[in-house]
Amino acid sequence: MAVPSSPSLLLVAAMVLCAATTPGAAQAVTTRKYHFDVGMTSVTRLCGTKSIATVNGQFPGPTLFAREGDHVEVNVVNNSPYNMSIHWHGVRQLLSGWYDGPSYVTQCPIQPGQSYVYRFQIVGQRGTLWWHAHISWLRATVHGPIVILPPAGVPYPFPAPEAEVPLMFGEWWRNDTEAVIAQALRTGGGPNVSDAYTMNGLPGPLYACSAKDTFRLKVKPGKTYMLRLINAALNDELFFAVASHTLTVVDVDALYVKPFAVETLIIAPGQTSNVLLTAKPAYPGARYYMLARPYTNTQGTFDNTTVAGILEYEHDDPATGKSLPIYRPTLPQINDTSAVSNYTAKLRSLASAAYPAAVPQAVDREFLFTVGLGTHPCAPGSPVNGSTCQGPNGTARFAASINNVSFVLPTTALLQSHYTGMSKGVYASDFPFAPPRPFNYTGTPPNNTNVMTGTKALVLPFGTAVELVMQDTSILGAESHPLHLHGFNFFVVGQGFGNYDPAKDPAKFNLVDPVERNTVGVPAGGWVAIRFRADNPGVWFMHCHLEVHMSWGLKMAWLVLDGNLPNQKLPPPPADLPKC
Repeated sequence: MAVPSSPSLLLVAAMVLCAATTPGAAQAVTTRKYHFDVGMTSVTRLCGTKSIATVNGQFPGPTLFAREGDHVEVNVVNNSPYNMSIHWHGVRQLLSGWYDGPSYVTQCPIQPGQSYVYRFQIVGQRGTLWWHAHISWLRATVHGPIVILPPAGVPYPFPAPEAEVPLMFGEWWRNDTEAVIAQALRTGGGPNVSDAYTMNGLPGPLYACSAKDTFRLKVKPGKTYMLRLINAALNDELFFAVASHTLTVVDVDALYVKPFAVETLIIAPGQTSNVLLTAKPAYPGARYYMLARPYTNTQGTFDNTTVAGILEYEHDDPATGKSLPIYRPTLPQINDTSAVSNYTAKLRSLASAAYPAAVPQAVDREFLFTVGLGTHPCAPGSPVNGSTCQGPNGTARFAASINNVSFVLPTTALLQSHYTGMSKGVYASDFPFAPPRPFNYTGTPPNNTNVMTGTKALVLPFGTAVELVMQDTSILGAESHPLHLHGFNFFVVGQGFGNYDPAKDPAKFNLVDPVERNTVGVPAGGWVAIRFRADNPGVWFMHCHLEVHMSWGLKMAWLVLDGNLPNQKLPPPPADLPKC
């Protein structure tokens, strides 16, 4: 089952939310309650039927609606054969870290036959976020939109659209994704790739057997529509464009930006964006492809296909549309890094009186993290290109790391270990502040490409103003890495290519209106600088949102200590917290 292609979906939801708010009760607390039944569902795509994990039998899963300020409760019942947890991607989780969702970080997974009620409040966010499974590769099919409307009576800072439509980019795999990653980790090689990209679960007419499985957006001449874009793909950043139509970006990661118009945008896994599309003033007598295809600099294999949806104009004669010409947009080349950097350079916070950009002007701690691929040695005696030695040149196993530490998930949750003071044997608090051995990060790689393994956290006192520079490395080839930080938004104050220069680059930082996000792309062969304030006690995951890189270890944890005041302390764990 796919999200309906009619934009009326969100109109109805908005009316329901309006009706649920008592007139004149702007300060009233509203709790939105949802029930998520995780189970197996048979779905047919690309000429074949397979059983996939879904929520409420839907692919993608149901849309979670709320207003800024609302409380949300989601009862997740796991009737699947897999361990499960759900992450509410981008939700700040202020003082609600027990409900963030990453398995073995803030909770143990929900075992088959068990349940867990997630409880959190939407604070200071409005726009589009999303939810997804946060264990192994199950988020391939266990995901759905989160639509956050402004408080009742508060308008958008741009003209209200005629309708709003969630548009989730995803993938379709003929193979079981759990088997795909299990095989890759067993062999040490790269995983197989997806067979198609999807829009709202539909591959579209450019794939075999899929003309009937096409996302269609019907519009009226002269009207403006808001597309709520979400990249839920496992391993691919995507270019997106609509033929002969301009897109105006107004929001990223549930935070308003200064509006700007583009022909093409880039969206990385984990990122969201709200864009306005204004239909032509008169019936054009044509249809228009909405296309998405990957952006990548990878040296390995990837899904080099294109997903298409169709933009159609409403007309009095439905038969007319069947014979209309259809136009396609021109997308950038698959490795066009300049197109990506030109787009990201346009992103600026709204930075208005109503929506200020609270950028830390001074910082307490500065960190430099290298992010990239590396290797693990093959087991002694393993033959070259052997069954467990299929990484680079058949002489090693693929790995990934931050500051040369390839993170290993523990077998119990980090947050509970921290809260109970029983961290010994679970994690160490000595994550390196900088690369242990500096080198020419984007130049000739070092002879030794091996990385160490460990379960390490970096400890921050409450309220610390942090500046973090994330530097890509070319050890196994320069690649873009979308890094997602749980529990916080951050400001992207600077970025560039080559090696970060601490003597010269900070002078170019934007401390006035930098874009605020929860997921940012570290440029291929470059660096990005972010700032945030550690005002949320708990243990917070940070990782590459390319699932294969996270599986190889490109992840770490921040541990934010309690503050002195009662509202600066992590509450006790809930009684129904899953056990390991």
